[in-house]
Amino acid sequence: MFKKEITHIGDTELLELFYEKRDTTLLGTLLERYTLLLFGTCLKYLKNEASAKDAVQQIFLKALVEIPKYKITYFKSWIYMVTKNHCLMLLRNKNIILELGDNNASETSYKTLEELIIKEEKLNYLEESVEELNEVQKQCIQLFYLQKKSYQEVCDITGFTLLQVKSNIQNGKRNLKILVEKRIASKNG
Repeated sequence: MFKKEITHIGDTELLELFYEKRDTTLLGTLLERYTLLLFGTCLKYLKNEASAKDAVQQIFLKALVEIPKYKITYFKSWIYMVTKNHCLMLLRNKNIILELGDNNASETSYKTLEELIIKEEKLNYLEESVEELNEVQKQCIQLFYLQKKSYQEVCDITGFTLLQVKSNIQNGKRNLKILVEKRIASKNG
């Protein structure tokens, strides 16, 4: 099917054609329609043009992987929720870094390559440190921050009370800060 022929087809029909033919150019056309909406949404949340552009690319990649797995009925609503959740995840991850001692980083953009490398290094330390938490704290941290679950959803998944979930997240964050600081000290020492 030629691009000219598919530009006038509605989202639902385009998705149906994709599910039938598994032709990724059909998905490309569909995603292309929403580029500006996604960019605007990312810009609203991330407040940085470069970060928003990167996020849109990541969302496109995620969509290309996820769409074939599920039967999506309302594409616009689905892609908007994916975009919103992606941005919220990025902001949550940024907040973890800020809470772990990066209090001077009030801007979302980094001015030098050195600052970007330091941020990336902290993210790597954080990722390594999560693996060192006890299983309960690790599970609560991963569900809440990485999988974007609410406190109640974490309670439902783990079977813990709300107080236990909040305590495990708080203790997990404190332990992560200690572990990351140890890694930084051992690198610098």
